[in-house]
Amino acid sequence: MNEQEKLKWIVEYIFKDLNLSDIDILNKYPRRNLPEGVRVTRFAPSPTGFIHIGGIYAAMLSERLAHQSEGIFYLRIEDTDKKREIEGTIEMIVKALNRFNINIDEGFISESEQVGNYGPYIQSQRKEIYQTFVKKLLLEGKAYVCFATPEELENISNMQSQRKELIGYRKEWAIWRNKSLDEVIENLKTNKSFVIRFKSNGDFNNKINFIDLIKGEVELPENELDVVIMKGDGLPTYHFAHVIDDYLMGTTDVIRGDEWLSSVPIHLELFNALNFDKPRFLHLAPIEKLDGNSRRKLSKRKDPEASVEFYYKEGYPVKAIIEYLLNLVNSNYEDWKVANPEVSIDEFKIDISKLKVSGALFDFDKLDYFSREFIAKLSADGVYNYVLGWAKNYEEKLFNLLFKNKDYAVSIFNIEREGEGKKRKDIYKWSIVYNEIRYFFDEEFDTNTIDINLISPVNFEDAKLIINEFILTFDLNDSLDIWFSKIKDIARKFNYADNLKEYKLNPDNFKGNVADIAKIFRVALTGKTQSPDLYQIMQVMGQERVVTRLNNFVKLLN
Repeated sequence: MNEQEKLKWIVEYIFKDLNLSDIDILNKYPRRNLPEGVRVTRFAPSPTGFIHIGGIYAAMLSERLAHQSEGIFYLRIEDTDKKREIEGTIEMIVKALNRFNINIDEGFISESEQVGNYGPYIQSQRKEIYQTFVKKLLLEGKAYVCFATPEELENISNMQSQRKELIGYRKEWAIWRNKSLDEVIENLKTNKSFVIRFKSNGDFNNKINFIDLIKGEVELPENELDVVIMKGDGLPTYHFAHVIDDYLMGTTDVIRGDEWLSSVPIHLELFNALNFDKPRFLHLAPIEKLDGNSRRKLSKRKDPEASVEFYYKEGYPVKAIIEYLLNLVNSNYEDWKVANPEVSIDEFKIDISKLKVSGALFDFDKLDYFSREFIAKLSADGVYNYVLGWAKNYEEKLFNLLFKNKDYAVSIFNIEREGEGKKRKDIYKWSIVYNEIRYFFDEEFDTNTIDINLISPVNFEDAKLIINEFILTFDLNDSLDIWFSKIKDIARKFNYADNLKEYKLNPDNFKGNVADIAKIFRVALTGKTQSPDLYQIMQVMGQERVVTRLNNFVKLLN
């Protein structure tokens, strides 16, 4: 056999069951006929575990950029690393995207259902497609069979390290790059394990330039590594599969984490070798957190808040998280929201020029702010339904309280929620609700556990007299003005200023002020010094419960 015949024999031996040609595949996946400026983007996670909040951040950006241009957003599953795959992750990914209102046009819409004309949208089902292009590169002399063992590869790395050279399978270190075809045939016949490597023509000492949509013009060394493009199991590596899939599926913009920035030279060389048009690249800096005085990337291993499940369990409303992430994407979102309070957040247009070049710092105070604002705008029924749904999955005691006492619970949530005054903003996530409302329920409230010193500066004897005086005139039917006038009367009777201004002018003339009087009732009824509006709390608790608790508090003071 001549050299061409030997090469053909090698290719036919490796791909004996492969009947497709690259032309067949290119015909099956025609170029998308889209107007100028329309974007096709994708979210391409691996099914290897929990959903990272950074993944939702990237997916949201990808989807919005596509749909702002009236384009297409698709979900592709990159499952070529079978050793790390975790069952059920695809369903988890789809549910997370739906939950965050990230609308999928093509790809997986459930664990078992795919839509669209450019599938399959999972890499393990595209094996023949990848192998067809591996075969093409082999026949063109742009790839080769490599039988290097793990021990040989480790030895190469150790020697390169000792010589302080660039680590990797490259140039003279690529021991199978220039082996004779006879040696390849001999090893194939003995069923020796092999991979297929790309034959790089790059030189690390040369530079390439490309435009990143966030970072601008980027200069990196050329690739000179002979990277693996097909593993021993016949599946591609990420590098190769990404290039094939993004071209065939018509991706215009590859949006991914900037950990892949250094791989761009590999990918550009592969695009060129395959004669494929290249997409635009947008490399997102990771979401970071403060660790002491320094910043670092949110870690799957170290940080529970890296997982979206953390936010579900904590009870952050998903719509509030969406708003927070939009503000991370473009910091002008908050100003836009203030200027457009009644406009759907779907109308907010992301501006690539406003994306952060450095990592966005995750700020729980800001997330809490968006969450408070969202919850403050809900009706009492809305809060009840949200909390009930959350508690059903995460807090059985709270669920039972709310389920058994719906009307009472709704009235609790309605405190400081109606009317023209300021809306209550004490609730910012559902996991704090139990501790915020438990005092309303007699079975969850024990007067004997109250710290009676909280009523300071009022002394215990005055407090008992003040409570008894209040009980004598307390009437649930009183308006707010009448109720408060009675409290002011009591304040004056026991030498407490009935307004703060008077007290500040002459503090030595009074034992305290009317706020100190109100605090006695607040502590007696709730066990706290801070709570929503005291008048409304009494209205919700009702005459009998209020009087009983006040009498019990007097006993405690005794």
